[in-house]
Amino acid sequence: MATIFQQSVWEALEQIPRGKVTSYAAIARYLDTGAVRAVGSAVGKNPNAPEVPCHRVVRSDGRIGQYSGGEGVPTKVRLLSEEGVVTREGKIVDFEKVYWDFG
Repeated sequence: MATIFQQSVWEALEQIPRGKVTSYAAIARYLDTGAVRAVGSAVGKNPNAPEVPCHRVVRSDGRIGQYSGGEGVPTKVRLLSEEGVVTREGKIVDFEKVYWDFG
């Protein structure tokens, strides 16, 4: 059974536009919590991926981070590529241009 916190993280994921990425820290700020690692844990437990787009969450420095769906990181890279987000050597290309923040 999902916690209220996990549900709030998953609801935040649904706001990230196609072709954009955000960070675990941005979700934590949006939810008014300092619990960035807990956000990461909730993202990793998303039961509705990729419909609820946890693949659009990356590290604050533009690195891909982890992915628990499909074949892991290669699946995350493929999903992002299908949305027009380019990656190279484990990082988002033009990170500042595709970065999306809440509000």
